[in-house]
Amino acid sequence: MAGAHMDVTDVAHLARIRLTPAEEQTLGRQLDQILDYMEQLKGLDVSGVEPTAHPFPLVNVMRPDEARPSLSQDEALRNAPAPANGLFMVPKIVE
Repeated sequence: MAGAHMDVTDVAHLARIRLTPAEEQTLGRQLDQILDYMEQLKGLDVSGVEPTAHPFPLVNVMRPDEARPSLSQDEALRNAPAPANGLFMVPKIVE
């Protein structure tokens, strides 16, 4: 438990959070349980399991990326404060 206590203190410092001694004890026990579970997982034979990035298939819910009509140059520049030569003119910010 002393090792987990040190880990909790280090993580809390890195996360810039302040923990009370009671919180450190509670989180230390929880961290020990997590690490014990990770050790159990290391013992599993996963040689026949194909690696995946996600446990469930991801589906893109956005529309297909297809060419569609867009604004004309005149329409796009209509509200520009200072258009010139078909371009948006902006203040220079890099010297």
